[in-house]
Amino acid sequence: MSYYVYIVKCADGTFYTGVASNLEKRIREHNGELIGGAKYTRSRRPVKLIYKEEYDTHLEAARREIEIKKFPRSKKEKLFNK
Repeated sequence: MSYYVYIVKCADGTFYTGVASNLEKRIREHNGELIGGAKYTRSRRPVKLIYKEEYDTHLEAARREIEIKKFPRSKKEKLFNK
């Protein structure tokens, strides 16, 4: 099973970073198509997937998520503006 660290851009221009094993389903949850999603994204819909990284274990993905969440906005933008 693969795990993904992802960044979505919310309708208000902010970014949300998370981890998911089923990325398509998770984005649908964030957008309210399925039950679930983060409280943060509920009031900022729709969201659009703008970046993802794939990992073999949840631990690796979770560590990377923490690392990315500490990045300033400018550094996050450099990830997906390559």
